[in-house]
Amino acid sequence: MEIITGGAESADEILALLDGAVAWLVSLGRTGQWGDQPWSGRPAAAERIREYARDHLVRLAVDDRGRTVGACVLAEEVPRYVTPAAERELYLRNLVTDRARKGSGIGAALVTDAVEEARRRGIALLRVDCYAGGDRRLVDQYVRLGFTPAEGFEVEMPGGEPWPGQVLELRV
Repeated sequence: MEIITGGAESADEILALLDGAVAWLVSLGRTGQWGDQPWSGRPAAAERIREYARDHLVRLAVDDRGRTVGACVLAEEVPRYVTPAAERELYLRNLVTDRARKGSGIGAALVTDAVEEARRRGIALLRVDCYAGGDRRLVDQYVRLGFTPAEGFEVEMPGGEPWPGQVLELRV
């Protein structure tokens, strides 16, 4: 596996990975995180990914056959629902891996790459947020990747219950 830089042209690959992740979550009955509809079929969600890919640093995990098996988007700006840190930070805006390769270290490799990018930029704080509902399984995954939970938050959802989130941080 190799980590390469993508760009605006990578949006469809990221959306395909996100669609696969939604299908996997639905198969487990875990629709609280991203719902039960593919990202690519939700215009606002798909546009957000296209903006991320256009406006921020895209890093792709590519297998030995040239297939994208993971992606992350890094930015120095935080999402609108997160309070900025009191220092310069690199924010992991999106991290997704091919669910067929679960457990193969793709996510860990992308986080390691994000840490190296923070170092290259002279930034000492890497942060990410994730779904904190249900059994907090995703929060635990980020903890296993070296992050420490910071503040929790909720995002008001149209016509539904608030979406529980957790910001996590990793000192570089």
